[in-house]
Amino acid sequence: MPIIAPSILSADFLNLGRDIEMVNNSEADWFHLDVMDGRFVPNISYGMSIISQMKKAAKKTFDVHLMIVEPEKYFEEFKKAGADILTVHYEASTHLHRSLQAIKALGMKAGVSLNPHTPVSVLENIITEIDLVLIMSVNPGFGGQKFIPQALDKVRKVKQMINESGSKALIEVDGGVTLENVGELVAAGVDALVAGNTVFSSPDPVATIKKLKQAGK
Repeated sequence: MPIIAPSILSADFLNLGRDIEMVNNSEADWFHLDVMDGRFVPNISYGMSIISQMKKAAKKTFDVHLMIVEPEKYFEEFKKAGADILTVHYEASTHLHRSLQAIKALGMKAGVSLNPHTPVSVLENIITEIDLVLIMSVNPGFGGQKFIPQALDKVRKVKQMINESGSKALIEVDGGVTLENVGELVAAGVDALVAGNTVFSSPDPVATIKKLKQAGK
């Protein structure tokens, strides 16, 4: 069954404690936390202070996705705030190998995210250093977007790369994940599913998380 990571970007920030408790009590595995700086992506979300507050109430893995320029400046702060997995964008990291080593040295798992236009071939020389490959199946910056079908092909290519290299990396998909496409995603090789609107706009988020989990059987 896939790892389910509800995206807190879609939560109700006036009732964040309630939504955290809902995820705690559901079959979800991770909290997915999108950090945006208004420069790398055309939106601003939240930073270390909100994450550290959430950590006090959350009982599950913090999967932190940095959609920011110069992410390497903030690795230590995100570790202190509570990140368990820290994902940087290939497109924002000039020295990606060094960044991955720095994240791991701080005791976190290291992820690399690819924008929709970036080919998976850029990961060939580094795939064995990565704990998580995050395939963006929408253009990063805003929730509620439509799934880009080419992401499925990218997932299959990354899966092949992982198998051939002996990498232990998990494949995560973020953007437009619904109950309709979850089966296809898992069949293509996805290990972890980020779901925002699908979960938080649902009349029964806990039941929706359960359905996403079951769809991968």
